[in-house]
Amino acid sequence: MRGVIKHGLTLFCILAPLAASAGDTLGKIRDSQTMTFAYRETAPFSFTNDSKQIVGYSIDVCLKIAEAVKRELKLPNLKIQYLPVDSTTRFSSIIDGKADMECGSTTNNAERRTRVGFTIPHFFSSVRMIVKSGGGIKNWSDLRGKTIVITKSTTTIDLVNDRSNVRSLNIKVLEAKDDAESFSFVEQGKADAYAMDDVLLYSLRSTAKNPAAYTILGDPLSIEPYSLMFRKDDPGFKKVVDREMVRLISEGEMQKIYSYWFTQPNGPKGSNMNMPMGYLLRDSLQYPSDKTAQ
Repeated sequence: MRGVIKHGLTLFCILAPLAASAGDTLGKIRDSQTMTFAYRETAPFSFTNDSKQIVGYSIDVCLKIAEAVKRELKLPNLKIQYLPVDSTTRFSSIIDGKADMECGSTTNNAERRTRVGFTIPHFFSSVRMIVKSGGGIKNWSDLRGKTIVITKSTTTIDLVNDRSNVRSLNIKVLEAKDDAESFSFVEQGKADAYAMDDVLLYSLRSTAKNPAAYTILGDPLSIEPYSLMFRKDDPGFKKVVDREMVRLISEGEMQKIYSYWFTQPNGPKGSNMNMPMGYLLRDSLQYPSDKTAQ
């Protein structure tokens, strides 16, 4: 901004807020003394608990990053705001500057990295499906001519269509607005299966009225690395974020946060996911990188 100052104070006053909101997240946070987290209801990553608080595995990691930002900017009174989003608006919330980070279960892949920035992955999931138990469906080939539901604007739809086309399964695909609605389609018999990352399926099943009535099955269609999302081409903010992520990993805090949410009864309605850390995440934490094979 030194070059702008030379052209006059008025021009500086006009341009400074624009720069802070467009490509300088730290500047935006410093000006507002507020950090905004986008979240969607995808337990146990981010969800509203019985006390109407926004909590979850990804939220806890974001809060750790917020503490690092607070130290970096020397803002002892930094406030946290939450912005609810869905599977579509989560991207525009970051790109348009409405939120500083998205704290949820977003897959980090090459196409998305052209639009947004990502942290080191904090979770790995695989795409499978949930069906009603005892319905005769054991794998993807059993969906021939049947109906499957997928949450709108997720990477799952291409995977299911590819499997359907390669095997000539003629699967009818429905799209729902969010994960809860997708699962309700299976509950109500509107769809024979719901395909999504297995951890979200386990979470939905754990809070169902009768969890035993549903089975999660199917060969994994892909491995999904989840990362926290922020604005692209913002090296100052990225440096703070990456440094804190590496600290969380190297000092064992990430592992403790994981254990709290996935191996203890701290999920929605006190549910326990019973999901010890998988080898993909465990191995990736030994060599942290924000780039994935996707």
